Amino acid sequence: MGATALNEDVMSNQRLLMAGSSAAVLLALSTVAASSHAFAADTAPADPSTSVDEIIVKARDKAGLLETRPNNTVFGLDKPLLETPRSASFVSDTTLQRYGIQTIDGLTKVSPGAYTASFYGVPGALNIRGTLAENYFRGFKRIENRGTYSTPIGAADQIQIVRGPPTPIYGSGKVGGMLNFIPKSGKNEGGYLSEPTAEVTATYGSYNKKNATAQLGLPVNFGPVTGGVYAYGEVEDSHSFYKGIYPRRQTGEISADFELGNGWSTAFGGMKYHSDGDVQTAGWNRLTQNLINNQTYTTGRDTTLKDSDGNGRMTLNEISGNSANPYYYDPTFNPLYIPYYNFYNTNAAHILDTGLGTTKLSPRTVYISPADFSKTDTNTLYFDLAKDLSPTSAIKAQLFYDDQENKRFVSYGYPSWVDSQVWEARLTYNFANDFMDGLVKAKSFIGASYRDFSGRRRESYNSGVIALDRRDIAHGATATDIIDSPFTTETGAGVLGLAWENDNKSDWTQQGVFFTTDILIGDKLNLMLGGRYDDYDVTSHDTGVLSYQASGEQKASKGKGTYTASATYKLPAGLMPYITYAKASALEMSQAGDVAASLVADPSDAWLSDSDLAEAGVKFQWFQGTLVGSLAGYRQNRTQLTGISGTPTGTRAKGVELEVRWLASENFSFTFSGNSQHTTVKGPDTSFQYIPAYTAGVPGSQAFGGTYVVWSFGGPSGLPGRGGDYDYTLIPKSVVSLYGAYTSDDYDWGKVGGTLGVTHVTKTAGTVQNAVSYPAYYVASASAYYEYGPYTVTGNIDNLFDKLYSTPDADSYANLGALPSKGREWRVTLARKF
Repeated sequence: MGATALNEDVMSNQRLLMAGSSAAVLLALSTVAASSHAFAADTAPADPSTSVDEIIVKARDKAGLLETRPNNTVFGLDKPLLETPRSASFVSDTTLQRYGIQTIDGLTKVSPGAYTASFYGVPGALNIRGTLAENYFRGFKRIENRGTYSTPIGAADQIQIVRGPPTPIYGSGKVGGMLNFIPKSGKNEGGYLSEPTAEVTATYGSYNKKNATAQLGLPVNFGPVTGGVYAYGEVEDSHSFYKGIYPRRQTGEISADFELGNGWSTAFGGMKYHSDGDVQTAGWNRLTQNLINNQTYTTGRDTTLKDSDGNGRMTLNEISGNSANPYYYDPTFNPLYIPYYNFYNTNAAHILDTGLGTTKLSPRTVYISPADFSKTDTNTLYFDLAKDLSPTSAIKAQLFYDDQENKRFVSYGYPSWVDSQVWEARLTYNFANDFMDGLVKAKSFIGASYRDFSGRRRESYNSGVIALDRRDIAHGATATDIIDSPFTTETGAGVLGLAWENDNKSDWTQQGVFFTTDILIGDKLNLMLGGRYDDYDVTSHDTGVLSYQASGEQKASKGKGTYTASATYKLPAGLMPYITYAKASALEMSQAGDVAASLVADPSDAWLSDSDLAEAGVKFQWFQGTLVGSLAGYRQNRTQLTGISGTPTGTRAKGVELEVRWLASENFSFTFSGNSQHTTVKGPDTSFQYIPAYTAGVPGSQAFGGTYVVWSFGGPSGLPGRGGDYDYTLIPKSVVSLYGAYTSDDYDWGKVGGTLGVTHVTKTAGTVQNAVSYPAYYVASASAYYEYGPYTVTGNIDNLFDKLYSTPDADSYANLGALPSKGREWRVTLARKF
């Protein structure tokens, strides 16, 4: 082992020690603080086989930190999270408010292993355990959202983060993790609403942030029908910390839950989302270590290319000078694009010939132009109908529908138009059994599902005109660094615009059967077994003008089985160790949820990937259920699509996660979440990648006017040192968060409360050798509220100490761009309940 690798291992161990020590301190403090009342009441820890003291927990849980009732998210069967043999975190809407979490990127405050690299400034999906997680809605998988739009978590009653594979009832999926969105509904922890409830809020904040919400819940009682309906709406029209970005979003949600009598029940509803402002930005380009450390940016522009027709952008004939065939890959005809050949190589279009120098770049200045846009519409619908057949058995039929249309353009040359729909039907039979006079108890379900997807993905990135470094963002966008788009292409003599280079129409179906059984032996040993078998049929046809995909319609079919097995044992002293092993399979889906034609054509069935997980841990519950937590270690293997062409590439990850939630008293509560992880990309990585000028051995002043690429990142002609496995350094090896919340008693003048916390993130770096690195950092946030009668005023401050740090971009441009952090931001919310 080399010195560098040894040092990295030592540092990794130190980080893990730091995380463990922090948790140990928290637990020690809990012991000291709670001993005066907890042990006075009961000198022994609470027996986890008995119910926790619900009165104490409810009285103390002012921030919504602990689970209020068993949940079926992880395995499809109602089961307390503390008794579930998997690592998972549930975040209530109250916790989201108290902790000031507005997007999924903020979930690192309360969930370990959820740090996400920048998806071009749009928080659409989480990275969990080092790889991209999947989004679900009430247990049904949604269409892919890789930085397409901001996931609207304000409409959630609860966000559930499950690390590992989805349960068999939810369909196939990769190990790693999932985010399950639970919408607001007419049910609460005690059952259906007993009286009408309503709330309106208005928020104003820094950078002209404006947001308003309204929600209404009504009980329903018509003869034998009992239930509730709930409606939620949200509107945002704001500016942003980043100049030139103006998020505008609207969300509407409605749900209905009814008991129909005679054992029948139903639930139905939906959510509609529209966004005009989730414009993607690469953040800072022209990356150097001096830029990251000192904000020193290299200025200058290339003036050899001309906007000859004056339309405000570069059409292909203006870039290539080849009116006959603008897609021809000769550097003579495409001066922006230079393949990597491991020697110094440049040309006139790459050389900055005016304004060359340096400047101190503001973090508010990012890659954006007036031509950039992103427009998204999604519609989500669901319907459940269930019948209790006996006290221990029931049958449920469910329908789910989700669609997404997004049109976007990023002016460095990336247009995209996705239009996808998916529907799923699921039938489940639940039943329970007792054996050996109750010594062995089992709760189980069996079922079948059918999922149908149809989508079209149009993108352009193959013509070699994307040149992220070409724009001098300190100067601003110009006509010679805004690339043409199929959304704006005109026709005329000598004008050759950008066409859709990929136009993939993809249809696939998935038919599956599944089961899960939860076996309890002697009230101590718990075994969980589950599995499913799916038949897949996939058809894809890419008719783009330069797709680099298999020509013609491609079809493939295959059956695949998956399974999961877990065991938990309830020990004295509130400890519950567990172990889990799972093998999973999933489709290799692109940006729109489609499957690329070349993957379908691959004789090795590259369109369907395998993954596996081994996990062991211990969950604990102390002090009458007021201190709960989990410690887990895992090892997983899975694939992810890498590079601009979406090449399936294997990854191997291992790590340790710790989560603690403690209701210290009726006024104070604390949370800790931390992880130490290491993710490796299995070589050779043969994906097409953009590489920085310094990797190509060319100074920025001689290179930033164009772009450098490598056809096969770790292939025979790829980058030195990347032919085998390499560290996935875009994700930090450790993230630790510690937060505390205070809520006063009720007084005649009202009550007050607040939350204060800090998150520490270790360094990250690009994936090329000697890449730009991003230093470790701390970031703090705080909130306070005052409640009087039906009114509540809440103030939030994010990035309390105005810390500047940077997050590397994800995916294709990870080595070319980084998003600077938002500075200190504040907002004030006035809420009125009815």
